[in-house]
Amino acid sequence: MTGDPVSVYLWIKVVHVAAVVAFLGNITTGLFWYAHAARTRDPRLLAHVVDGIIRSDRLFTIPGVVVIIASGLAAAVAGGHPILGTPWILWSLVLFSVSGVLFVLRVAPLQVRLRALAQAGVDRGTFDWDGFRRVARAWEGWGLAALLTPLAALVLMILKPAF
Repeated sequence: MTGDPVSVYLWIKVVHVAAVVAFLGNITTGLFWYAHAARTRDPRLLAHVVDGIIRSDRLFTIPGVVVIIASGLAAAVAGGHPILGTPWILWSLVLFSVSGVLFVLRVAPLQVRLRALAQAGVDRGTFDWDGFRRVARAWEGWGLAALLTPLAALVLMILKPAF
């Protein structure tokens, strides 16, 4: 990387885009594996998959958020875009923040609850599939909202619409 401002800006964008790909890819892959496991109704498999989703959030999603925010802000500064004065950046930050709030307040607690319900089914030898599904539907709904908001931010970042 040279000291050329254009080159620095482009390398920051590479880091930013790679973090977005890892972030959205991890979420999407977790949803796929959850749906795959849910078809079995096997509490052992469900507990394992939900535990994996929680772990992958710690390893990929949460660090991805940090890199996305840091590299996005750095790219805006390096590219000469005023952060609060550029509507597509401002609204992308709002959408990304909404996603984070939904994840922290709704999605993550429901994931922990799903894992506990599945593990209780393993430990007891009987699984309350209907109770699990009720919590899972809530998790799926809040998770969809937490996924669609950063996807909308991605669209804004690519299209850079004039508001």
